[in-house]
Amino acid sequence: MSIARALMQTWTRRAVVAACAVATAVLLVAPSLTARADDASTEPAMVVTLLGTGTPALDPKRFSQSTLVQAGGLNLVFDAGRGSSIRLAQAGVNLGAIDGVFLTHFHSDHVVGLADLWMTGYIPALGGRPGPLQLYGPTGTKHIGDGLMDTFSADTSIREADEAVPPDSARISSHEFDHDGVILDRDGVQVTAFQVDHGDLIKPAYGYRVDYAGHSVLISGDTRYNQNVVRYGKGVDVLIHEVAAAPAALQDLPLFAPVLAHHTSPEDVGRVFAADKPKMAVYSHIVLIRTAAVPPIGLDELEARTRATYDGPLTVGADLMRFEIGEEVTVVPPAAAP
Repeated sequence: MSIARALMQTWTRRAVVAACAVATAVLLVAPSLTARADDASTEPAMVVTLLGTGTPALDPKRFSQSTLVQAGGLNLVFDAGRGSSIRLAQAGVNLGAIDGVFLTHFHSDHVVGLADLWMTGYIPALGGRPGPLQLYGPTGTKHIGDGLMDTFSADTSIREADEAVPPDSARISSHEFDHDGVILDRDGVQVTAFQVDHGDLIKPAYGYRVDYAGHSVLISGDTRYNQNVVRYGKGVDVLIHEVAAAPAALQDLPLFAPVLAHHTSPEDVGRVFAADKPKMAVYSHIVLIRTAAVPPIGLDELEARTRATYDGPLTVGADLMRFEIGEEVTVVPPAAAP
């Protein structure tokens, strides 16, 4: 689909102004998923926004991994990498309106933004979350949630006394799992977790599938080529997969070979896409190895290598790119370069 056509089909994001109970701050609320008065049939069933498509690298154009899925009136965030709170604000989403954060694994580029999302979300003038942040993830997630509450206990106690922050909203409620299966079933939205293979020493590691109203999206998490991704990706509208590649001059170097061994090559991701045949295949968590002397492969080469094993719809993701899921999948580029 051309960018021009995508822009023509985009629906206008609407901001809702709300008065804060204890401040005059204006809060931006998530784009509405309820039916529009003019033509309810054109409203997407699900909306996916790429909040961060990068890696641990310090890249202001590609923040580290995070994805927003909106369905059934819920705002669900998958991984909370660097800058995820900033991207949520740019997308018009109130941090206090996040209904759940889901961790794929515990590498820093997937969790380093969690503290910001949690704490800014309970400040009345900025988020005003009405209750605890709901945190979902594999065994070990509660350790992270409890550790954040302990680390920032001074902040929470001061704000409770000084800004009337309700104690409950400054908490993290952790929900752990240790096997494949449905971990959230709410308002018609089902979230299913499934194990992936990020490496022999990187466990636990999971991906997620979200289903709502006959539509679905899969987020691979960090993984090598894995049949579980193929299994759970059957029939999805949007399949978001990580990818890693390096120029020939770098791929066998001891510094980079282990990194590539923990991720999926473009050719192998193409095999996943070809097996599952999503309406739209998407790249995020784009690992492009480089050095000061050797530049990374280009996005054109990334796509060409994928095309060696896959010939269906493909989008190389960018921060704040949006996918509107209905009878068709509409790709909406970022309104402006982040």
